[in-house]
Amino acid sequence: MQTPATTAPPQQGQLVELEITDLADSGDGVGRYDNIVVFVPDTVTGDRVLAKLTRVKPRYANAKLDRILEPSPQRTRPSCIVADKCGGCQWQHIKYESQLEAKRQQVEQALIRLGGFSQPTVDAVLPAAPFAYRNKATYPVDRSSDGKVRAGYYQKGSHKIVNLNQCPVQDDRLDPLLAQVKQDIEFHGWSIYNESEHRGKIRHLAVRIGRRTGEMLLTIVTTDDRLSNIKERSQVWMERYPGLVGVCVNINRDRTNVIFGPETRCVAGREELTEEFAGLRWQLRPDTFFQVNTEAAETLLDVVIEGLNLQGDEAIVDAYCGIGTFALPLAQRVQQVVGIEAQPEAVELARRNAIANNIDNTEFIIGKVEKQLGEWTMENSSVSKRVVLLDPPRSGCDRAVLNTLLDWQPQRIAYVSCKASTLARDLKILCDSGEYQLDRVTPVDFFPQTPHVECVAFLSRV
Repeated sequence: MQTPATTAPPQQGQLVELEITDLADSGDGVGRYDNIVVFVPDTVTGDRVLAKLTRVKPRYANAKLDRILEPSPQRTRPSCIVADKCGGCQWQHIKYESQLEAKRQQVEQALIRLGGFSQPTVDAVLPAAPFAYRNKATYPVDRSSDGKVRAGYYQKGSHKIVNLNQCPVQDDRLDPLLAQVKQDIEFHGWSIYNESEHRGKIRHLAVRIGRRTGEMLLTIVTTDDRLSNIKERSQVWMERYPGLVGVCVNINRDRTNVIFGPETRCVAGREELTEEFAGLRWQLRPDTFFQVNTEAAETLLDVVIEGLNLQGDEAIVDAYCGIGTFALPLAQRVQQVVGIEAQPEAVELARRNAIANNIDNTEFIIGKVEKQLGEWTMENSSVSKRVVLLDPPRSGCDRAVLNTLLDWQPQRIAYVSCKASTLARDLKILCDSGEYQLDRVTPVDFFPQTPHVECVAFLSRV
């Protein structure tokens, strides 16, 4: 449906009728009114809606859904009773098959518009369990006006907490523990942190579970470690929930939106849980980075192994290796793996996990990838079978990393990305050099019910 142009430009507060024709990578539905693009949360491709303009710019506008005039066939009823309020999920109102296709299109359009690829090969998104998949959750904490302790995700577009006793995307074995801890915080009168006044103690509750082992960790993030009876209460929690193997207190005294502080103290049990991933055993701490969807991460690893067509005599450099999540399984299939990671704690765990799994052909280097990659490639310029795995943060690779790859010229590159726009930007640099061609991109659904998508791109020497 094309809305005819109006004589007066759209105004803030105006109600407009729209047909939603697309989904943005933010998760919002996209329509057009009077030749401007309008972004409307909580809508689906194919919806016909009435929306109220909340911000109007020359080329686009933001709007709030007023009501649905005609629902899309792709729309479904959310399974969570607070889905319309909670900011944890954006797409519970979209059928899962439609979510997967929207994510494939998101990756494809980024490669075309930002990467300049005319006909990129983007595979269908590999699905995951739509619910109960998260192995970790971190919830801010506050008190309601009647003094009740609340923990949950922030309400959409605000700093107001939507109180949760269970979450449909979180491993449901964590739900009873979350509800119990909130009750006990209230019972003991532990103070809650007020971010505007920078007063109070408890800031966040963090829960983590080993999907294969069932071992759980509970971490209370607080401004100091002086919580009355915390050791005694922690022992009660561990007795009540047999899967709980440790309770920790993390100290974060700073005025910041960073969740974890620099110091973690175990008050009961142990500070690490054991997980099984890709046939190996791993030790994970409260603040260890590990993919939140264990099963989807294994799917992605299988795609990487198949796509690299490993013969056994390669040397792989795993840039941004973390605790060796991909490096250690890959090491079982090649001659050598070198991991580079900026966080010393992650490298320590990578080395420990290598020893625990009897893997002795790995080397882990502490430092920024843009510096260490260049130094390692110069020292090992004679390595013949060169393969690089990139798994950078959402901001993508530093330009120095890409320049080093163009100089060193590995035979194959696998680029794992959680943000299609920065992936497209970096692939354009590598392929525009004339040294590499993009073979294909395979997306994997790490985050069902959200617009986020993980994918891996494979490049080969021209």
